[in-house]
Amino acid sequence: MSRLLYESSVSYKGYLIIPFVFGKADNYEIYSYKLLSAMGQKSQFHKAENPAEIYGSSPSNIIDIAKEHIDKYADFVIEGDNFKSRYIYHNNLIVVFQENGKYFYDHYPPELLNNIAAPKLFKSEYECLNWIKQGLDKRHTWQRAK
Repeated sequence: MSRLLYESSVSYKGYLIIPFVFGKADNYEIYSYKLLSAMGQKSQFHKAENPAEIYGSSPSNIIDIAKEHIDKYADFVIEGDNFKSRYIYHNNLIVVFQENGKYFYDHYPPELLNNIAAPKLFKSEYECLNWIKQGLDKRHTWQRAK
């Protein structure tokens, strides 16, 4: 699997649809997708890979396929954008959340949907993002020096 295309992700009814290149056929890319759920493990589709079992010809095409599947089979629907504070840095997905005046985050690396966030609370979104950026910059620099 190639890296997850977080920059093409779309938030839809409580899910984050994340496309990726599944493979190639005759020099054409074939797209698939993964889902994150705002409800986490309570949803059957949290971290699911292509539950529709249909592949697409572009990121927008696979997102349309995922939306149609969510509309038909989702075990819950949440209105609003639960993933609105999401950022991509060094191909990592960072989703910042705010609850009771405190900020925390989920951090997903480029190739898989495993949350590697530290259990840490912050006073602001800026403080949270700055802390993550410093950590990724250190790791990114270290990896390049290898």
